[in-house]
Amino acid sequence: MQTVRVDLADRSYTVHIGAGLLNSGGAVFEPVQGSMALVVSNETVAPLYLDTLTALLKGADVQTLVLPDGESYKTLETWSKIIDRLVELRATRDTTIITLGGGVVGDIGGFASASYMRGINFIQVPTSLLAQVDASVGGKTGVNHPRGKNLVGAFHQPTAVLIDINTLDTLPGREFSAGLAEVVKIAAVRDTGFLAWLEDSHAAIMARNPGTVTRMIERSIVNKATIVSEDEREAGIRALLNFGHSFAHAFETLTGYQQYLHGEAVAIGMMVAARLSEIRGLCDNGISQRLAGLLTAFGLPLEVPAKLDSEQILATMKLDKKVLGGQARLVLLESAGHGLIDSDSKTQQVIEAIEASRA
Repeated sequence: MQTVRVDLADRSYTVHIGAGLLNSGGAVFEPVQGSMALVVSNETVAPLYLDTLTALLKGADVQTLVLPDGESYKTLETWSKIIDRLVELRATRDTTIITLGGGVVGDIGGFASASYMRGINFIQVPTSLLAQVDASVGGKTGVNHPRGKNLVGAFHQPTAVLIDINTLDTLPGREFSAGLAEVVKIAAVRDTGFLAWLEDSHAAIMARNPGTVTRMIERSIVNKATIVSEDEREAGIRALLNFGHSFAHAFETLTGYQQYLHGEAVAIGMMVAARLSEIRGLCDNGISQRLAGLLTAFGLPLEVPAKLDSEQILATMKLDKKVLGGQARLVLLESAGHGLIDSDSKTQQVIEAIEASRA
């Protein structure tokens, strides 16, 4: 088992990574013993892993809540179901929420734990690659609004994260590829050596070689944990983790969270951002082509859909959380493995990058 520490003073916690942890990781849940635990999962994951997880919770009063599956259910209505269940159970401040599933379950369950009685503990048990490498670490929780993604939420750190890589065995190929977009993201803005390793290792990654995948997850989390430890609430450097996301959130919102998985939208968004970096002269030409090669190897889409008008995309981006003082903060590239936060891109340059990213 590998561990990564997220160092946040009294909010610090450990990420546990390994094969078979859902059968052997009971020590992670020791703080839950003797109190109530509400396991929040979804209709896809619960039949696969809920019984295995609850078997680890020895000594606790274990309750469960199974939600519908999908980004379209990441809403205040679904969040309210979790709060209603906690109230129904007469849950107190020593109750722990355990989220078992992908990023949607983790975000909603985490937001419920941040909200109920002004904050109770929660433990993340991510079962999708996207959640394992990104969503489960860092304390961002929340739900979508019809006019924008993740507009309602809170920063609320988990008390632990348990990543069992064996759960990836049941993850559909499309979901696995979507998770790889977040891996490429952090390498592109933070870690030149990791980006090169991904290019060299793409075949083993797509074959889901356990050792290669474990190394990939650990390195992704180490990079993210370092950033989060420096900037927990995204006042500065943590904004680099939004590479491709301003565009991606607009694509998701405009398509009603139906057409793309989050990672797929991020892949397209990274292509737009990379092309904008080239148009601005911030980096050498060729970075977008290099990213396209890796994203294609990982089975991800690259092109902005024809049905989305550039003006629509820009208008939707104006409601994004990363807009400050009316000015969008975009994450662009100055070289492979080095991102920068930019507020100087002109509207016409952004439109040019969007149009250059169409089929």
